[in-house]
Amino acid sequence: MLNNKAAIEFGIIGLGRFGFALAKTLADAGKEVLVLDNNESKIKQIRYITENAFVVGPLDKETLMDAGIQNCETVIVCIGEKIDVSILTTLNVIGLGIPRVIAKAISYEQGCVLEKIGAEVIYPESDMAIRLANRLISTSTLDSIELNGDIAISELKLTSRIANQTVIEANLREKYNINIIAIEQNGVTTIEVTPDYLLKENDKMVVVGKRENIKKFEAFLTGNR
Repeated sequence: MLNNKAAIEFGIIGLGRFGFALAKTLADAGKEVLVLDNNESKIKQIRYITENAFVVGPLDKETLMDAGIQNCETVIVCIGEKIDVSILTTLNVIGLGIPRVIAKAISYEQGCVLEKIGAEVIYPESDMAIRLANRLISTSTLDSIELNGDIAISELKLTSRIANQTVIEANLREKYNINIIAIEQNGVTTIEVTPDYLLKENDKMVVVGKRENIKKFEAFLTGNR
């Protein structure tokens, strides 16, 4: 167990299809993930992806602390079907002082309760795990929608690295082979983006292109390239 370990980026409680897909996507992106579930066979499967995977029984505070969940910066409670367990587990995680707690809900009523006790709520379909993981991994990508194959539409927050350039000076089509769909600046959205449009820090830009090319542009924005 990891009760004395330093901070872990993400904790995931519950290994249904959503939880498993979320854990795999985060781990594949190189993020440290702690996973808890009461099903031994599911934990054995996820250990091929992350070593920090443990079988737990009751999800009370003591058990969660023994597993080291309090060391996580963000915890996602992926127990949607058992509403009472979902709510109590979320309450216990919040009570441990986790900075960010996200909980899966399968009904509006369940979501309302989870919000009232202090959790962020998601209502996932099968692809929402991937979208949530992408938002957690990146500080500059605000949202991303997979289209077909490796093509995606992504909304990114512009940084000082591209501020005060015009669209033609930024030259995203030639540098990254991506196209601008829209830009939001000071709350105003423009879909007819002209070559002389002046980009500013904190603008929101919606682009379309191959995922790998969008990631290269994102890396440039965040200074990782």
